Amino acid sequence: MERRKLLTGAAAGTAAVVASAVSAPAISKGRKELKLVTSFPKNFPGLGTSANRVAKRIEAATEGRIHVRLYNAGELVPAFGVFDAVSQGNAEMYFSAEYYFPSKSQALNFFTAVPFGMTTQEFYAWILYGGGQQLWDDLHDQFGMKPFIGPSTGVQMGGWLNKQITKLDDYKGVKFRMPGLGGEVLRALGVAVVNLPGGEIFPALQSGAIDGTEWVGPWHDLAFGFYKVVKHYHWPGFHEPGTSGSYALNKKFWNSLSKTDRIVIQSVIEAECFVQTAEYDGASPPALDKLVNQHGVLLHKFPDDLLTELGKVSGDIVSKVGNTDGTTRKVWDSYRKFRKTAIQWSKIGTQGYLNARSLPFQYG
Repeated sequence: MERRKLLTGAAAGTAAVVASAVSAPAISKGRKELKLVTSFPKNFPGLGTSANRVAKRIEAATEGRIHVRLYNAGELVPAFGVFDAVSQGNAEMYFSAEYYFPSKSQALNFFTAVPFGMTTQEFYAWILYGGGQQLWDDLHDQFGMKPFIGPSTGVQMGGWLNKQITKLDDYKGVKFRMPGLGGEVLRALGVAVVNLPGGEIFPALQSGAIDGTEWVGPWHDLAFGFYKVVKHYHWPGFHEPGTSGSYALNKKFWNSLSKTDRIVIQSVIEAECFVQTAEYDGASPPALDKLVNQHGVLLHKFPDDLLTELGKVSGDIVSKVGNTDGTTRKVWDSYRKFRKTAIQWSKIGTQGYLNARSLPFQYG
């Protein structure tokens, strides 16, 4: 398949849902049916539209050999039910975030985001060139699936609250929505942590069921309208420095595909990583401007002494979780070793350049 055909965005829309939601993959005249379930709201910018693109491009690139039926959060299974659906063969593919499923394995946390962990570029490097993919493959093989890294939201924001956070004690007693290892860090600080799917966050915030939340960043936060309830918006998102989504396919279905179609699906997902990761950096700046200048949102940078304390707590929590069991320990050992090496280069490369760019000189 030519690369131009592979990456083209022109494709027919997904067909109407007419077959049983939990049947095995149908094969009709050489065509395979692929049910793609997601953890995100229908047509929501970014997370909601990524799967749309992937579904259309898989169909186009396979010239109809694979017909994709897309089910958004709650349409076939609950938002957090996609892992089981694909593992059990009730769907063939999911788009989600691995840290939604710690009950399956604590090791999954390391394949989405780690507090004070790696940035997007560093994380992708670990997955592709630092042994991360093999560890992930081995982990998912236990559940009958084949995983792929998805697009990244980049560095996230620190979250919304009805008050400004300036010290660790400010977190005590707060009811806050945060998944993953970041949630475990806040829980250690006395926060009542809850994990809600995206579509349930605003109602919980509006009703007072939670006092605050993190979601992603300005683009999504503006669309969800959090500013209508709370005004204090904190940064940086120490808990998620390079949050990456994930795609996974049922292993039996994956193995049933031809080598060509496996390459097509992998290439489509890799292309989506580039497209949507760039989309976040393109959409967040104007969204942040609108939040601040049109909606009166108050930006607060976490003080350095608070971030230092959060870093210490994060290190303790991540290490504790990383040593939960043998599988998780293998992933954690690989992750932390690559993080140490990546930091050395990022200080000279990315951070060195950003520091230089921040110097007081006129440009243009």
